[in-house]
Amino acid sequence: MTAALDPAVRRQTIADALHRTACRLPAKTAIVCGTTEWTYAEFDALVSRLAAGLNRIGVGAGDKVAVLARNSHGFAALRFALARRGAVLVPINFMLKADEVAYILRHAGARTMATDSGLAALARDAAALDTQVQQFIWLPSEDPTEPVEGMHRFDDLATCGDPLPTVHVQSGDLAQIVYTSGTESMPKGAMLTHDAVLWQYVSCVINAEIAEQDRTLHALPLYHCAQLDVFFGPAIYIGSSNVITGKPTPDHLLALLEQHQITSFFAPPTVWIALLRSPLFDAGKLAHLAKGYYGASIMPVEVLKELAARLPRVRLWNLYGQTEIAPLATMLAPEDQLRKPGSCGKAVLNVETRVVNDDMQDVAPGEVGEIVHRSPHLMLGYFNDPERTAAAFAGGWFHSGDLATIDEEGYISVVDRKKDMIKTGGENVASREVEEMIYRLPAVSEVAVIGLPDPKWIEAVTAVIVVKAGQTLTEAEVIGHCQAHMAHFKAPKRVVFTEALPKNPSGKLLKRELRQRYAVA
Repeated sequence: MTAALDPAVRRQTIADALHRTACRLPAKTAIVCGTTEWTYAEFDALVSRLAAGLNRIGVGAGDKVAVLARNSHGFAALRFALARRGAVLVPINFMLKADEVAYILRHAGARTMATDSGLAALARDAAALDTQVQQFIWLPSEDPTEPVEGMHRFDDLATCGDPLPTVHVQSGDLAQIVYTSGTESMPKGAMLTHDAVLWQYVSCVINAEIAEQDRTLHALPLYHCAQLDVFFGPAIYIGSSNVITGKPTPDHLLALLEQHQITSFFAPPTVWIALLRSPLFDAGKLAHLAKGYYGASIMPVEVLKELAARLPRVRLWNLYGQTEIAPLATMLAPEDQLRKPGSCGKAVLNVETRVVNDDMQDVAPGEVGEIVHRSPHLMLGYFNDPERTAAAFAGGWFHSGDLATIDEEGYISVVDRKKDMIKTGGENVASREVEEMIYRLPAVSEVAVIGLPDPKWIEAVTAVIVVKAGQTLTEAEVIGHCQAHMAHFKAPKRVVFTEALPKNPSGKLLKRELRQRYAVA
């Protein structure tokens, strides 16, 4: 009879991934944020002290800890300290209003909330709205700020000398609850285990070629699963050096890319476009940049060509997925960017993906169906929501809600979210197809196509356009261009010009806000 092993012997958690990197690369720079710089040994030791500090203030294994904060070294350390303590991370979008934050706090049952000086007022206002929050943790920011009265200070917790209690965290235990954007209904909390996140790290490292030699800039919000778990987590896992910023403005990003000789950078298409349009853009100053990643939406083909022309040394990856799959699902490799423009590629290492009809049968090449997945990346389900969990996993596959086609080689192209498909005059129009056509106009900087209520067409195809500085464009030119190159029912019935498109902090276009804004205009 075999003797029982200590569970710690085979344990693999998010916090163990950091510790093993620190054992391999103790003197290597792990974190740079403002004037703060930590080696891997320093980072790992600080995370252990911070975990002990969390224990001192009563944060126990399984407790939900909400984080409402901008990117910082404090956020990065807290992420791993919660994992080491066995607590559950609940990251919250800092663009939400107080009542929206309060909904997540109540739903998750968080009793501890971490925030920074800039968001402390919002955190307190939200916590006061009939939530269970009993205490706050103040996190330092990229720039020096004064601690907030009445909150546990990060620096005090991170110097705790108490021994860290033995915590029997296993890979199948809950690591985080990440709430979806709530575009269709109230936000849903995707429950992700340590092993789901770690299997996803492996797919990222292999398919996105994340490497120990990388110097990576993390600029999109860490509350968002793409920055947190597709880039920051895998970079720690493999041993990259990481520059963190909470100020993702084009000019600031360009300065950091040059100053730190960044080799690897992720941003949604909207941010890449903003960088290209900045007066400070200078390809010569980005000479070290070798890997570029985009996601959240498809890169317009014309922008893809511009990036290839202006940054010819940069290899580009398109990464696609959902919160519920931790979040990477498919990838389009650099060598396929111009061969398969607009595609989100094929399933990554640890994911199986299909495009199916309503009967769960694979669609023929070129036909539209829904993307579904099977993977160890996937969530356990939606927290306290068995009905929506059952619907999401109907037929034994996770239903993404994204409509797509698949070609003869197996490459997938997202057509639209089900909710973004425009139904006009009895015909279905994919907003993305119209956007790609409008991007061919040289004066267009950005465009979003939406459907607006219309007495004749039910929904009228509407283009909301940002024109490049110093150029002009008319509604008639846009409509005429589209009618000349695509079926007339797909062409916009209305064109609106605006100074900027609304986006969330991860750079994703907020089409729901556009529909609300212009439906009554």
